[in-house]
This record gives sequence, C-alpha cells and structure tokens, in this order.
Amino acid sequence: MHAENEADRRIVASLAQRIEGVFDLSKVANAIASLFEDAQASLVPILGPKGVAALYRRSYFLCTAKHPQFATTYESLGVAMNLVELRGLLANQTKEDAVFFGEEYLKSFYELLATLIGRSLAARLLLDVWANSLSGANPQEISR
Repeated sequence: MHAENEADRRIVASLAQRIEGVFDLSKVANAIASLFEDAQASLVPILGPKGVAALYRRSYFLCTAKHPQFATTYESLGVAMNLVELRGLLANQTKEDAVFFGEEYLKSFYELLATLIGRSLAARLLLDVWANSLSGANPQEISR
C-alpha cells in the first residue's frame, strides 16, 4: 500500500475509533482536538511549540480550500496552537461536517510534516500517535 494512503487510512481509522458511538457534537470536537494534542506532544520536542503551531495553522489554511465555511475563521486564529478554539469551531458544525473537516485537517497536518521532515520520520512520529489511538482509550472516555 502506498505510504500516503496508509497514513490517510490510519488517520481516518483513528478518528473513527475515537468517535465510534459518540453522538454528542462536543465529544466529537474533543476527539478531533485530542488527536492534535497527541500529535503536539509527539512533535514539540523536535519542532518546538512554535514550529508545531505554524504547522497547525498552515494545515488549517490549506483545509479552507475544501471547506470554505472555515475560511473566515482563519484570520482570527492565534499564532499558538489553540485547541479550545478548534473545539469551539467544530462544535458549531454538523457532526458530519466536523468529522470531514477533522479528517482533512489531520491529513493536511501529516502531509505538511512529511514534506518538512520526510515521510519516514513523520511516519515514526505521527503514525504511532494514530496507532496508539487505535489501541487506546475507549471513545466514550474522551471528555476533555
């Protein structure tokens, strides 16, 4: 399987596992944000907090091409990686739109990282995050 497709598959599967059986939109938003928190924890020692925040912000911008309803909020995004802001933004969407945007946002985040540091290192850093999610917490336990 092509590495890009494998990464996409793992991201989608990880998110699906976290939101399985969850109907509350705020919990869906929490699940998406928690994947970014896990990615942030994995990447800050290597890229630093500003590097991860820049990656997060650029990924958001790239997603606005497919999701124009989020374009107006891009300008108001802070420089830091503000996951409270992301939770609020997603909580104002339909569940389907929130999940679709979350998947695309996570994929863009991974692809940008792979472009910067190489696919092999990105896979070692982030695909473990997705894999841990697949074997980790029950989605009903996500309540951040």
